[in-house]
Amino acid sequence: MYNGIYSGYGMFWDPTYIFVIIGFVLCLGASALVKSAFHKYSRIRNRAGITGAEAAERILRSAGISDVEIVRVSGSLTDHYNPLTKKVALSDEVYDMASVAAVGIAAHECGHVIQHQKGFIPIKIRSAVAPVASIASRLYWIVFIIGFFINGKSGTMLINAGILMFLATLVFQVVTLPVELDASRRATIVLESAGILGDEEIVYTKKVLGAAALTYIAGVASSLLQLLRLLIIAGGRRSDD
Repeated sequence: MYNGIYSGYGMFWDPTYIFVIIGFVLCLGASALVKSAFHKYSRIRNRAGITGAEAAERILRSAGISDVEIVRVSGSLTDHYNPLTKKVALSDEVYDMASVAAVGIAAHECGHVIQHQKGFIPIKIRSAVAPVASIASRLYWIVFIIGFFINGKSGTMLINAGILMFLATLVFQVVTLPVELDASRRATIVLESAGILGDEEIVYTKKVLGAAALTYIAGVASSLLQLLRLLIIAGGRRSDD
């Protein structure tokens, strides 16, 4: 039975938990930063006085997109674009608020719509990887733990399978980074070119979207730490076999 990494630490103490703690702190800090930025710039009304929903309609219309619906969704910062239903879902604080933050978030989601329209390669890759990553993210730890408690080659195979499944989720997160950064880039370009926001307002919007991007970066960093943790545990198991 594998016990290498626990030697000298007691039955319930795993020193690799430090990686989990660091990852949690990174994600918590990034989440707090984006909420702070959104709250700050939600109090600044945009000069055009248009809401997030109105800005989204104007952006899609200017891009020649007429088959995407803009709908309201409950929750805070739950805004997203669903390419299957062709709906841009905007949260209450974005949908009918006329702040620079609301317009920026709405424009970002429209950036995803434009990515699909233009056939942006990273978003195609993300869409292809998404189903596998969704399943793998739910099962990898179960497979890994089962392998942890099985001796011999069968256990090692399951541990390796769990790591490979986790890698699928990491690949999804890594591919998501350029997708999100490009959507923000497209958002700021169209807001400026269409005259929806002024120069100073664009600066504010970039700060909100920049803070949002940090949540994805923190997510990747956290997953890399988790991968390192899995590899350390797996390495201890192999040295025990």
